[in-house]
Amino acid sequence: MSRVSLIPFKVEKVLNDTKVVPPGIELIEAPSLWEAGYSGEGTVVAVLDTGCDTDHIEFKDQIIDGYNFTTDDNGEATNYEDYNGHGTHVCGTVAAAENGVGVIGVAPKAKLLVIKVLSGQGYGDTKWVTEGIHHAIKWRGPNNEKVRVISMSLGGRIDTPELHQAIKQAVDENILVVCAAGNEGDGNHDTDEYAYPGAYPEVVQVGSVNLDEEISEFSNTNCAIDLVAPGEEIVSTYLNNGYAVLSGTSMATPHVSGAAALLIEQCEREFERTLTETELFAQLIKRTVSLNFSRRAQGSGILKLTSGLVSKTEEPMISTLEK
Repeated sequence: MSRVSLIPFKVEKVLNDTKVVPPGIELIEAPSLWEAGYSGEGTVVAVLDTGCDTDHIEFKDQIIDGYNFTTDDNGEATNYEDYNGHGTHVCGTVAAAENGVGVIGVAPKAKLLVIKVLSGQGYGDTKWVTEGIHHAIKWRGPNNEKVRVISMSLGGRIDTPELHQAIKQAVDENILVVCAAGNEGDGNHDTDEYAYPGAYPEVVQVGSVNLDEEISEFSNTNCAIDLVAPGEEIVSTYLNNGYAVLSGTSMATPHVSGAAALLIEQCEREFERTLTETELFAQLIKRTVSLNFSRRAQGSGILKLTSGLVSKTEEPMISTLEK
């Protein structure tokens, strides 16, 4: 089996405490949906990563279940604790609780299925990731909940057929699969950099911008980028009940995963039915704003949950189905 790992990321600083709506979450306009009454309630997001700090105050009511596919803790399946910090940071951006302390996630009432597929060192077998995807597909919650979004901030250089097939199966089961583009970018938007699973056409491949809406120099560019989200100096949860500021396409990805949870709640309430994966992807892309960069760098543009939609009100739905 090939190896897969954390997409390299940078720890900018570790904080003991904070009390803030993270700037990246403000940038994608998540608070506007909170004000309209949408917070991701009823949606389960599976985060495939290094696990999560399950004792963190931000996850007291957020984690619905979890599973460990790694050899950490002698492979104990029920122990999905994070010994790296990366998975905890990603989980916080998706769904840190609205509790008056620390940070708040994009979808603060969504539930997290924590699937540990990378060890504390940040590495794992592609087999673990493939098994993790199959687990997310088959998983059912105490009230028969199903996973609606899979978030993966990880990658490898090798195109593995078993991993690709698992992703296709997840999409066939109406699960939106959101993946980091990778951090091997050279600053030249005309060159291709690929990391898998991000480069598979079936996934939502997320590139990174800074808080000034400029493409991050490290962000991979290729013709399959779908959209971009904030990935530099992102504050979120970290180990030991703490917080940290990290940078990477790993940090951009959970902004999109959390946004998908908000849109599931909003659109399904409005349409009074369950969205297909294709429809959810279309709703996501409808809420982007094009930046002054190549589509190979930005895809459809930066995620803007309200202003992006306003700017596209005259466009036919079919124009968004460019997956």
